[in-house]
Amino acid sequence: MSSPNFVMEEPALLAELGKVAGLHVLDLGCGDAALGAMLLQQGSASYLGIDGSREMVSRAEETLQDARGTVALQNMEELSLPAESVDLVVSRMALHYLEDLDAVLRSCRAALRPGGRVCFSVLHPVITSSDVQASPDQPRGSWTVDDYFVGGARERVWMGDTVTWFHRTAEQYVGALIGAGFTLTALRECEPEPGRFGGDEAELARRRRVPLFLLLSARAT
Repeated sequence: MSSPNFVMEEPALLAELGKVAGLHVLDLGCGDAALGAMLLQQGSASYLGIDGSREMVSRAEETLQDARGTVALQNMEELSLPAESVDLVVSRMALHYLEDLDAVLRSCRAALRPGGRVCFSVLHPVITSSDVQASPDQPRGSWTVDDYFVGGARERVWMGDTVTWFHRTAEQYVGALIGAGFTLTALRECEPEPGRFGGDEAELARRRRVPLFLLLSARAT
């Protein structure tokens, strides 16, 4: 089986980010900062990753072998940076864990310079509203969407642990961006990238059945 992040989310994100040379970047929920290392290699002026997990921060510090890259142990909900101090805010697969997305987006808007961008990926609302748990023994073959228009916390078993996702519709994500002072510039559903499947047509066909990710990009107005 292919990693959906590799064959779907990552190519869409990189295409949307475009050229990052000279940009000061903030990464929310940075994990191991693999994205940060990539952006610095592409010429970003600086990179700050924040994550609420001490283990992830330790991994990120090992990943960032560049003086322009730093990482901090901090919850996204507590984000506080100098006004107009960054050019790009990016987040991969983290914001659907937040209950108060609006407050975080307002903090992002305050930290961005005029014309700066925010670009983030989340689990697609089809997935956060699905009530079928994946089997660890075989690829998932069906998805059942339920209570799609009912936002809020959803408990799910994910990677062997019980997690809480905050379900939002695509419309609600867009509304949150606009309400925080952004202008939407792109909405992507991360269609599988055929070139990343190594010729496995069956797996490509499987990944084309259901959208797994939603990616939004917006500019500070």
